[in-house]
Amino acid sequence: MEGQKPDVLVIGGGITGSAIFRELTRYKLDVLLIEKGSDLAAAASSRNTGEIHPGVDLKKGSLKQHYEILGNRMYEELCKQLDVPFKRVGQTSVFKDKGLRIPTEILAWKRRNFDGTQGTRVIGKKELYMREPALAPGFEFALYDWSAGVVCPYGITIALAENAVKNGGRVSLNTACLGMDVQGGVITAVHTNRGILYPKVVVNAAGVMAEEVAKMAGDRFFSIHPRKGTNSVLDKKVSDPIQGVAADPLQKTNRQAHTKGGCVATTAYGNMLVGPNAIETWEKENFSTDAQSIAKTFAKQRLTVPGISERDIITWFTGVRAPTFEEDFILEKGRRTRNIVHAAGIQSPGLTAAPAFAPDVAEMVVEKLSGAEKKTDFDPTRKGYGRLAKLDIAKRDALIRQNPDYGVIVCRCEEISKGEILDALRAPICVPTLDGVKRRVRPGTGRCQGGFCGPLVQKLSPSFWVCPSAKSQKMAGTPS
Repeated sequence: MEGQKPDVLVIGGGITGSAIFRELTRYKLDVLLIEKGSDLAAAASSRNTGEIHPGVDLKKGSLKQHYEILGNRMYEELCKQLDVPFKRVGQTSVFKDKGLRIPTEILAWKRRNFDGTQGTRVIGKKELYMREPALAPGFEFALYDWSAGVVCPYGITIALAENAVKNGGRVSLNTACLGMDVQGGVITAVHTNRGILYPKVVVNAAGVMAEEVAKMAGDRFFSIHPRKGTNSVLDKKVSDPIQGVAADPLQKTNRQAHTKGGCVATTAYGNMLVGPNAIETWEKENFSTDAQSIAKTFAKQRLTVPGISERDIITWFTGVRAPTFEEDFILEKGRRTRNIVHAAGIQSPGLTAAPAFAPDVAEMVVEKLSGAEKKTDFDPTRKGYGRLAKLDIAKRDALIRQNPDYGVIVCRCEEISKGEILDALRAPICVPTLDGVKRRVRPGTGRCQGGFCGPLVQKLSPSFWVCPSAKSQKMAGTPS
Protein backbone atom coordinates (compact mmCIF):
# COMPACT_ATOMS: atom_id res chain seq x y z
CA MET A 1 0.00 0.00 0.00
CA GLU A 2 3.04 2.24 0.31
CA GLY A 3 2.62 5.61 -1.35
CA GLN A 4 -0.97 5.21 -2.55
CA LYS A 5 -2.97 8.44 -2.84
CA PRO A 6 -6.71 7.70 -2.77
CA ASP A 7 -9.17 10.56 -2.92
CA VAL A 8 -10.99 9.09 0.08
CA LEU A 9 -9.80 6.64 2.71
CA VAL A 10 -12.57 4.91 4.68
CA ILE A 11 -11.33 3.41 7.96
CA GLY A 12 -13.52 0.51 9.12
CA GLY A 13 -15.26 -2.36 7.30
CA GLY A 14 -18.43 -2.68 9.36
CA ILE A 15 -21.94 -1.72 8.26
CA THR A 16 -21.13 1.99 8.69
CA GLY A 17 -17.94 1.97 6.65
CA SER A 18 -19.33 -0.33 3.97
CA ALA A 19 -22.51 1.73 3.48
CA ILE A 20 -20.49 4.97 3.18
CA PHE A 21 -17.98 3.22 0.91
CA ARG A 22 -20.78 2.23 -1.48
CA GLU A 23 -22.25 5.74 -1.55
CA LEU A 24 -18.86 7.26 -2.34
CA THR A 25 -18.47 4.96 -5.36
CA ARG A 26 -21.44 6.79 -6.92
CA TYR A 27 -18.91 9.58 -7.58
CA LYS A 28 -15.88 9.69 -9.85
CA LEU A 29 -13.46 9.17 -6.98
CA ASP A 30 -10.71 6.75 -6.03
CA VAL A 31 -12.11 5.29 -2.80
CA LEU A 32 -10.17 2.88 -0.61
CA LEU A 33 -11.61 1.08 2.43
CA ILE A 34 -9.20 -0.40 4.96
CA GLU A 35 -10.18 -2.90 7.65
CA LYS A 36 -7.78 -4.20 10.28
CA GLY A 37 -9.60 -7.54 10.54
CA SER A 38 -9.28 -10.44 8.12
CA ASP A 39 -12.82 -9.84 6.84
CA LEU A 40 -15.59 -7.28 6.68
CA ALA A 41 -18.21 -7.23 9.45
CA ALA A 42 -15.72 -8.84 11.81
CA ALA A 43 -16.86 -7.02 14.97
CA ALA A 44 -20.20 -5.43 15.95
CA SER A 45 -21.64 -5.79 12.44
CA SER A 46 -21.71 -9.57 12.78
CA ARG A 47 -22.54 -9.58 16.49
CA ASN A 48 -26.07 -8.17 16.75
CA THR A 49 -29.69 -9.30 16.43
CA GLY A 50 -30.08 -8.31 12.78
CA GLU A 51 -33.30 -6.42 13.53
CA ILE A 52 -34.33 -3.54 11.29
CA HIS A 53 -36.00 -1.38 13.90
CA PRO A 54 -39.26 0.49 13.17
CA GLY A 55 -38.43 3.64 15.19
CA VAL A 56 -40.96 3.44 18.00
CA ASP A 57 -38.61 3.50 20.98
CA LEU A 58 -36.13 6.35 20.47
CA LYS A 59 -36.05 9.95 21.58
CA LYS A 60 -37.70 12.36 19.16
CA GLY A 61 -35.23 14.73 17.53
CA SER A 62 -32.22 12.45 17.86
CA LEU A 63 -30.10 11.47 14.87
CA LYS A 64 -30.77 7.88 15.84
CA GLN A 65 -34.51 8.23 15.42
CA HIS A 66 -34.30 10.34 12.26
CA TYR A 67 -32.08 7.91 10.39
CA GLU A 68 -33.68 4.80 11.87
CA ILE A 69 -37.08 5.73 10.39
CA LEU A 70 -35.55 6.61 7.00
CA GLY A 71 -33.43 3.46 6.97
CA ASN A 72 -36.36 1.20 7.80
CA ARG A 73 -38.18 2.44 4.68
CA MET A 74 -35.12 1.82 2.50
CA TYR A 75 -34.36 -1.78 3.43
CA GLU A 76 -36.77 -3.63 1.16
CA GLU A 77 -35.50 -2.00 -2.02
CA LEU A 78 -31.88 -2.06 -0.84
CA CYS A 79 -31.98 -5.81 -0.19
CA LYS A 80 -33.59 -6.43 -3.58
CA GLN A 81 -30.78 -4.50 -5.25
CA LEU A 82 -28.09 -6.38 -3.33
CA ASP A 83 -29.80 -9.80 -3.39
CA VAL A 84 -29.82 -10.17 0.41
CA PRO A 85 -32.60 -11.99 2.31
CA PHE A 86 -34.89 -9.60 4.21
CA LYS A 87 -38.23 -10.16 5.93
CA ARG A 88 -40.79 -7.84 7.53
CA VAL A 89 -41.67 -9.77 10.69
CA GLY A 90 -43.15 -7.15 13.02
CA GLN A 91 -42.10 -5.97 16.48
CA THR A 92 -44.31 -6.60 19.52
CA SER A 93 -43.80 -4.86 22.87
CA VAL A 94 -46.11 -6.52 25.41
CA PHE A 95 -47.85 -5.11 28.51
CA LYS A 96 -49.75 -6.65 31.42
CA ASP A 97 -51.05 -3.45 33.03
CA LYS A 98 -54.36 -2.40 31.41
CA GLY A 99 -53.90 1.08 32.86
CA LEU A 100 -51.03 1.69 30.43
CA ARG A 101 -53.17 1.19 27.35
CA ILE A 102 -54.30 4.80 26.88
CA PRO A 103 -50.76 6.26 27.22
CA THR A 104 -49.54 3.59 24.79
CA GLU A 105 -52.31 4.47 22.32
CA ILE A 106 -51.20 8.12 22.50
CA LEU A 107 -47.57 7.12 21.90
CA ALA A 108 -48.57 5.02 18.87
CA TRP A 109 -50.59 7.94 17.45
CA LYS A 110 -47.67 10.33 17.91
CA ARG A 111 -45.24 7.91 16.27
CA ARG A 112 -47.51 7.46 13.23
CA ASN A 113 -48.55 11.07 12.76
CA PHE A 114 -45.52 13.08 13.88
CA ASP A 115 -42.49 10.79 13.69
CA GLY A 116 -43.29 8.94 10.48
CA THR A 117 -43.26 5.30 11.57
CA GLN A 118 -45.07 3.13 9.08
CA GLY A 119 -47.40 0.92 11.08
CA THR A 120 -47.28 1.61 14.82
CA ARG A 121 -50.52 0.68 16.58
CA VAL A 122 -51.87 -0.98 19.70
CA ILE A 123 -53.28 -4.49 19.38
CA GLY A 124 -55.49 -6.24 21.89
CA LYS A 125 -55.07 -9.56 23.65
CA LYS A 126 -56.82 -11.65 20.98
CA GLU A 127 -54.74 -10.39 18.08
CA LEU A 128 -51.59 -10.50 20.20
CA TYR A 129 -51.84 -14.22 20.94
CA MET A 130 -52.98 -14.93 17.40
CA ARG A 131 -49.74 -13.38 16.16
CA GLU A 132 -47.46 -14.76 18.88
CA PRO A 133 -49.00 -17.83 20.57
CA ALA A 134 -45.67 -18.68 22.25
CA LEU A 135 -45.88 -15.65 24.57
CA ALA A 136 -46.38 -16.14 28.31
CA PRO A 137 -50.01 -15.84 29.46
CA GLY A 138 -51.31 -12.67 31.09
CA PHE A 139 -50.38 -9.96 28.60
CA GLU A 140 -53.31 -7.63 27.93
CA PHE A 141 -52.16 -5.66 24.89
CA ALA A 142 -49.09 -4.78 22.86
CA LEU A 143 -47.49 -1.93 20.95
CA TYR A 144 -47.06 -3.43 17.50
CA ASP A 145 -45.32 -2.28 14.33
CA TRP A 146 -45.47 -4.44 11.21
CA SER A 147 -42.50 -2.66 9.58
CA ALA A 148 -39.84 -4.20 11.84
CA GLY A 149 -37.70 -6.56 9.82
CA VAL A 150 -34.78 -8.95 10.04
CA VAL A 151 -31.70 -9.16 7.85
CA CYS A 152 -28.39 -10.98 8.05
CA PRO A 153 -26.16 -8.20 9.43
CA TYR A 154 -22.89 -9.52 8.07
CA GLY A 155 -24.59 -10.46 4.78
CA ILE A 156 -25.78 -6.92 4.10
CA THR A 157 -22.38 -5.48 5.13
CA ILE A 158 -20.50 -7.71 2.70
CA ALA A 159 -23.06 -7.04 -0.03
CA LEU A 160 -22.64 -3.26 0.30
CA ALA A 161 -18.86 -3.57 0.03
CA GLU A 162 -19.02 -6.01 -2.89
CA ASN A 163 -21.29 -3.61 -4.77
CA ALA A 164 -18.84 -0.78 -4.06
CA VAL A 165 -15.98 -2.89 -5.49
CA LYS A 166 -18.13 -3.61 -8.55
CA ASN A 167 -18.35 0.16 -9.01
CA GLY A 168 -14.62 0.76 -8.75
CA GLY A 169 -13.97 0.92 -5.01
CA ARG A 170 -11.00 -0.85 -3.45
CA VAL A 171 -10.78 -2.89 -0.22
CA SER A 172 -7.69 -3.74 1.79
CA LEU A 173 -8.21 -6.25 4.60
CA ASN A 174 -5.72 -6.96 7.40
CA THR A 175 -4.80 -3.29 7.18
CA ALA A 176 -4.67 -1.36 10.43
CA CYS A 177 -4.50 2.41 10.82
CA LEU A 178 -1.55 2.98 13.17
CA GLY A 179 -1.12 6.74 13.13
CA MET A 180 -1.48 9.96 11.17
CA ASP A 181 0.64 12.96 10.26
CA VAL A 182 -1.30 16.20 10.78
CA GLN A 183 0.03 19.60 9.76
CA GLY A 184 -1.89 22.85 9.99
CA GLY A 185 -5.18 21.09 10.70
CA VAL A 186 -4.83 18.75 7.72
CA ILE A 187 -4.08 15.00 7.65
CA THR A 188 -1.12 14.67 5.32
CA ALA A 189 -0.41 10.94 5.75
CA VAL A 190 -1.99 7.83 7.27
CA HIS A 191 0.38 5.15 8.58
CA THR A 192 -0.72 1.52 8.27
CA ASN A 193 0.94 -1.85 8.74
CA ARG A 194 1.08 -2.07 4.93
CA GLY A 195 2.66 1.28 4.21
CA ILE A 196 1.93 5.00 4.29
CA LEU A 197 -1.14 6.36 2.49
CA TYR A 198 -1.75 9.93 1.34
CA PRO A 199 -5.53 10.43 1.13
CA LYS A 200 -7.23 13.74 0.42
CA VAL A 201 -10.08 12.99 2.88
CA VAL A 202 -10.43 10.41 5.66
CA VAL A 203 -13.73 8.89 6.84
CA ASN A 204 -13.62 7.67 10.43
CA ALA A 205 -15.97 4.65 10.58
CA ALA A 206 -13.89 2.63 13.02
CA GLY A 207 -16.63 1.54 15.44
CA VAL A 208 -15.39 1.13 19.00
CA MET A 209 -12.00 2.38 17.85
CA ALA A 210 -13.37 5.63 16.36
CA GLU A 211 -12.15 7.58 19.39
CA GLU A 212 -8.59 6.37 18.76
CA VAL A 213 -8.78 7.35 15.08
CA ALA A 214 -10.06 10.81 16.09
CA LYS A 215 -7.08 11.15 18.46
CA MET A 216 -4.66 10.26 15.67
CA ALA A 217 -6.27 12.96 13.53
CA GLY A 218 -6.00 15.57 16.29
CA ASP A 219 -9.79 15.88 16.26
CA ARG A 220 -11.08 14.02 19.30
CA PHE A 221 -14.21 15.72 20.68
CA PHE A 222 -16.10 12.59 21.78
CA SER A 223 -15.51 9.46 23.84
CA ILE A 224 -16.64 5.89 23.29
CA HIS A 225 -17.72 3.92 26.34
CA PRO A 226 -18.09 0.28 25.26
CA ARG A 227 -21.15 -1.78 26.15
CA LYS A 228 -21.01 -5.54 25.85
CA GLY A 229 -23.95 -7.78 24.94
CA THR A 230 -24.42 -11.52 24.43
CA ASN A 231 -26.91 -13.27 22.12
CA SER A 232 -27.77 -16.96 21.90
CA VAL A 233 -28.90 -18.68 18.70
CA LEU A 234 -31.38 -21.55 19.04
CA ASP A 235 -31.82 -24.64 16.91
CA LYS A 236 -34.36 -24.32 14.09
CA LYS A 237 -36.15 -27.34 15.55
CA VAL A 238 -37.53 -25.31 18.49
CA SER A 239 -41.15 -26.45 18.59
CA ASP A 240 -42.94 -23.20 19.46
CA PRO A 241 -41.04 -20.29 17.90
CA ILE A 242 -41.62 -16.57 17.97
CA GLN A 243 -42.72 -15.30 14.55
CA GLY A 244 -41.27 -11.79 14.80
CA VAL A 245 -39.54 -9.73 17.50
CA ALA A 246 -41.06 -9.82 21.00
CA ALA A 247 -40.06 -8.03 24.20
CA ASP A 248 -41.48 -6.80 27.50
CA PRO A 249 -40.20 -3.19 27.77
CA LEU A 250 -41.08 -2.96 31.48
CA GLN A 251 -39.24 -6.12 32.49
CA LYS A 252 -36.36 -4.82 34.64
CA THR A 253 -34.41 -8.04 35.12
CA ASN A 254 -30.86 -7.42 33.91
CA ARG A 255 -31.98 -4.14 32.29
CA GLN A 256 -29.36 -1.44 31.92
CA ALA A 257 -29.87 2.24 31.14
CA HIS A 258 -29.73 3.28 27.46
CA THR A 259 -30.57 -0.16 26.09
CA LYS A 260 -33.70 -1.56 24.55
CA GLY A 261 -33.46 -4.45 27.00
CA GLY A 262 -33.12 -7.37 24.61
CA CYS A 263 -35.76 -9.56 23.02
CA VAL A 264 -36.67 -12.94 21.63
CA ALA A 265 -36.62 -12.76 17.84
CA THR A 266 -36.64 -14.74 14.66
CA THR A 267 -33.67 -14.31 12.34
CA ALA A 268 -33.44 -13.94 8.57
CA TYR A 269 -32.60 -17.64 8.30
CA GLY A 270 -35.31 -19.01 10.59
CA ASN A 271 -33.49 -19.54 13.90
CA MET A 272 -34.65 -17.94 17.13
CA LEU A 273 -32.31 -15.54 18.86
CA VAL A 274 -32.35 -14.63 22.58
CA GLY A 275 -30.63 -11.47 23.83
CA PRO A 276 -28.71 -9.31 24.14
CA ASN A 277 -27.93 -8.09 27.64
CA ALA A 278 -25.99 -4.86 28.24
CA ILE A 279 -22.88 -4.63 30.40
CA GLU A 280 -20.68 -1.54 30.58
CA THR A 281 -17.05 -2.46 30.00
CA TRP A 282 -13.69 -0.77 29.47
CA GLU A 283 -12.58 -3.48 27.02
CA LYS A 284 -13.36 -2.46 23.44
CA GLU A 285 -12.57 -5.78 21.80
CA ASN A 286 -13.33 -8.46 24.36
CA PHE A 287 -15.82 -10.76 22.62
CA SER A 288 -15.74 -13.51 25.25
CA THR A 289 -19.00 -15.09 26.38
CA ASP A 290 -19.70 -16.24 29.93
CA ALA A 291 -22.34 -18.60 31.28
CA GLN A 292 -23.66 -16.01 33.73
CA SER A 293 -24.64 -13.60 30.94
CA ILE A 294 -26.53 -16.33 29.10
CA ALA A 295 -28.30 -17.49 32.27
CA LYS A 296 -29.42 -13.96 33.18
CA THR A 297 -30.62 -13.23 29.66
CA PHE A 298 -32.69 -16.42 29.55
CA ALA A 299 -34.11 -15.73 33.02
CA LYS A 300 -35.33 -12.36 31.80
CA GLN A 301 -36.65 -13.38 28.39
CA ARG A 302 -38.33 -16.53 29.74
CA LEU A 303 -40.79 -14.22 31.51
CA THR A 304 -41.92 -13.15 28.03
CA VAL A 305 -41.49 -16.45 26.14
CA PRO A 306 -41.55 -19.29 28.70
CA GLY A 307 -40.74 -22.04 26.20
CA ILE A 308 -37.17 -20.97 25.46
CA SER A 309 -34.47 -23.24 26.88
CA GLU A 310 -30.69 -23.18 27.09
CA ARG A 311 -30.80 -26.79 25.86
CA ASP A 312 -31.74 -25.49 22.40
CA ILE A 313 -28.68 -23.22 22.05
CA ILE A 314 -26.49 -24.15 19.09
CA THR A 315 -24.13 -21.18 19.41
CA TRP A 316 -23.70 -17.79 21.04
CA PHE A 317 -21.82 -14.62 20.31
CA THR A 318 -20.88 -11.44 22.11
CA GLY A 319 -20.61 -8.00 20.58
CA VAL A 320 -19.35 -4.67 21.89
CA ARG A 321 -21.43 -1.60 21.09
CA ALA A 322 -19.80 1.78 20.46
CA PRO A 323 -21.96 4.43 22.21
CA THR A 324 -20.86 7.93 23.07
CA PHE A 325 -21.78 9.47 26.41
CA GLU A 326 -24.44 11.51 24.58
CA GLU A 327 -26.03 8.24 23.38
CA ASP A 328 -26.50 9.55 19.85
CA PHE A 329 -24.75 9.20 16.51
CA ILE A 330 -21.90 11.52 15.55
CA LEU A 331 -22.13 12.31 11.83
CA GLU A 332 -20.12 15.43 11.17
CA LYS A 333 -17.02 17.01 9.68
CA GLY A 334 -13.91 17.39 11.77
CA ARG A 335 -13.92 20.31 14.19
CA ARG A 336 -10.18 20.98 14.27
CA THR A 337 -8.92 18.83 11.41
CA ARG A 338 -10.29 19.90 8.07
CA ASN A 339 -10.08 16.75 5.95
CA ILE A 340 -11.79 14.18 8.17
CA VAL A 341 -15.45 13.19 8.48
CA HIS A 342 -16.62 11.20 11.50
CA ALA A 343 -19.31 8.50 11.54
CA ALA A 344 -18.94 7.49 15.18
CA GLY A 345 -21.01 6.41 18.15
CA ILE A 346 -22.92 4.06 15.83
CA GLN A 347 -24.68 1.59 18.07
CA SER A 348 -28.20 0.15 17.78
CA PRO A 349 -30.05 1.02 15.56
CA GLY A 350 -26.91 1.49 13.43
CA LEU A 351 -27.73 -1.49 11.20
CA THR A 352 -31.09 0.10 10.36
CA ALA A 353 -29.76 3.64 10.01
CA ALA A 354 -26.51 3.14 8.06
CA PRO A 355 -28.03 3.07 4.53
CA ALA A 356 -29.90 6.30 5.38
CA PHE A 357 -27.03 8.34 6.80
CA ALA A 358 -24.40 7.05 4.36
CA PRO A 359 -25.50 9.41 1.51
CA ASP A 360 -25.30 12.40 3.87
CA VAL A 361 -21.81 11.43 5.02
CA ALA A 362 -20.76 10.97 1.38
CA GLU A 363 -22.01 14.48 0.62
CA MET A 364 -19.87 15.86 3.47
CA VAL A 365 -16.86 14.14 1.92
CA VAL A 366 -17.62 15.52 -1.54
CA GLU A 367 -17.89 19.02 -0.06
CA LYS A 368 -14.42 18.55 1.45
CA LEU A 369 -13.15 17.74 -2.04
CA SER A 370 -14.81 20.87 -3.44
CA GLY A 371 -17.23 18.73 -5.39
CA ALA A 372 -17.03 15.54 -7.44
CA GLU A 373 -18.96 14.46 -10.48
CA LYS A 374 -21.51 11.67 -10.12
CA LYS A 375 -21.12 8.60 -12.31
CA THR A 376 -23.69 7.94 -14.98
CA ASP A 377 -22.92 4.21 -15.01
CA PHE A 378 -23.18 3.42 -11.27
CA ASP A 379 -24.77 -0.03 -10.90
CA PRO A 380 -26.65 -0.45 -7.58
CA THR A 381 -27.17 -4.19 -8.07
CA ARG A 382 -25.18 -7.14 -6.85
CA LYS A 383 -25.82 -10.83 -7.45
CA GLY A 384 -25.84 -12.86 -4.25
CA TYR A 385 -24.99 -16.48 -3.68
CA GLY A 386 -27.11 -19.45 -4.73
CA ARG A 387 -29.20 -20.29 -1.63
CA LEU A 388 -29.96 -23.67 -3.15
CA ALA A 389 -32.12 -24.72 -0.18
CA LYS A 390 -34.67 -21.99 -1.04
CA LEU A 391 -35.20 -23.17 -4.63
CA ASP A 392 -37.99 -25.49 -5.67
CA ILE A 393 -37.15 -28.95 -7.05
CA ALA A 394 -37.40 -27.92 -10.71
CA LYS A 395 -35.05 -24.95 -10.29
CA ARG A 396 -32.60 -27.04 -8.27
CA ASP A 397 -32.59 -29.69 -10.96
CA ALA A 398 -31.92 -27.14 -13.70
CA LEU A 399 -29.10 -25.57 -11.71
CA ILE A 400 -27.46 -28.93 -10.99
CA ARG A 401 -27.68 -29.96 -14.65
CA GLN A 402 -25.95 -26.70 -15.54
CA ASN A 403 -23.26 -27.18 -12.86
CA PRO A 404 -22.99 -30.53 -11.00
CA ASP A 405 -21.15 -28.83 -8.10
CA TYR A 406 -24.56 -27.59 -6.90
CA GLY A 407 -25.60 -31.21 -6.46
CA VAL A 408 -22.86 -31.94 -3.91
CA ILE A 409 -24.11 -31.04 -0.43
CA VAL A 410 -21.24 -30.04 1.86
CA CYS A 411 -23.21 -28.61 4.83
CA ARG A 412 -26.10 -30.92 5.66
CA CYS A 413 -27.58 -28.74 8.41
CA GLU A 414 -28.11 -25.74 6.14
CA GLU A 415 -28.11 -27.64 2.81
CA ILE A 416 -25.16 -25.70 1.40
CA SER A 417 -23.63 -27.10 -1.77
CA LYS A 418 -20.08 -27.22 -3.07
CA GLY A 419 -21.13 -24.88 -5.88
CA GLU A 420 -22.25 -22.16 -3.43
CA ILE A 421 -19.00 -22.41 -1.47
CA LEU A 422 -16.97 -22.08 -4.68
CA ASP A 423 -19.10 -19.05 -5.62
CA ALA A 424 -18.14 -17.43 -2.30
CA LEU A 425 -14.47 -18.15 -2.94
CA ARG A 426 -14.75 -16.48 -6.37
CA ALA A 427 -16.49 -13.38 -5.00
CA PRO A 428 -15.23 -9.81 -5.58
CA ILE A 429 -13.91 -9.69 -2.00
CA CYS A 430 -12.37 -13.09 -1.47
CA VAL A 431 -11.73 -14.32 2.10
CA PRO A 432 -10.66 -17.98 1.82
CA THR A 433 -11.07 -18.87 5.50
CA LEU A 434 -13.72 -20.91 7.30
CA ASP A 435 -15.18 -17.74 8.80
CA GLY A 436 -15.05 -15.94 5.46
CA VAL A 437 -16.99 -18.67 3.68
CA LYS A 438 -19.36 -18.96 6.65
CA ARG A 439 -20.24 -15.26 6.49
CA ARG A 440 -21.06 -15.51 2.80
CA VAL A 441 -22.94 -18.79 2.36
CA ARG A 442 -23.35 -20.09 5.95
CA PRO A 443 -21.79 -23.58 6.09
CA GLY A 444 -21.19 -24.28 9.77
CA THR A 445 -24.08 -22.18 11.06
CA GLY A 446 -26.42 -25.12 11.68
CA ARG A 447 -26.85 -27.54 14.55
CA CYS A 448 -23.43 -29.20 14.25
CA GLN A 449 -21.63 -25.83 14.00
CA GLY A 450 -19.20 -27.06 11.37
CA GLY A 451 -18.41 -30.39 12.99
CA PHE A 452 -19.14 -32.25 9.76
CA CYS A 453 -18.73 -29.62 7.03
CA GLY A 454 -15.73 -27.70 8.40
CA PRO A 455 -13.08 -30.14 7.10
CA LEU A 456 -14.87 -30.36 3.74
CA VAL A 457 -14.88 -26.58 3.36
CA GLN A 458 -11.18 -26.50 4.20
CA LYS A 459 -10.48 -28.98 1.41
CA LEU A 460 -12.12 -26.63 -1.10
CA SER A 461 -10.10 -23.58 -0.08
CA PRO A 462 -6.37 -24.20 -0.80
CA SER A 463 -6.54 -23.17 -4.47
CA PHE A 464 -8.00 -19.85 -3.37
CA TRP A 465 -5.30 -18.80 -0.91
CA VAL A 466 -4.31 -16.36 -3.63
CA CYS A 467 -7.76 -15.09 -4.63
CA PRO A 468 -8.48 -15.09 -8.37
CA SER A 469 -10.17 -11.70 -7.98
CA ALA A 470 -7.37 -10.14 -5.92
CA LYS A 471 -5.32 -8.74 -8.77
CA SER A 472 -8.23 -7.31 -10.74
CA GLN A 473 -9.78 -5.69 -7.67
CA LYS A 474 -6.41 -4.45 -6.34
CA MET A 475 -7.07 -6.23 -3.08
CA ALA A 476 -4.42 -6.04 -0.41
CA GLY A 477 -4.39 -8.47 2.46
CA THR A 478 -3.67 -12.11 3.04
CA PRO A 479 -5.93 -14.60 4.79
CA SER A 480 -5.31 -15.21 8.46
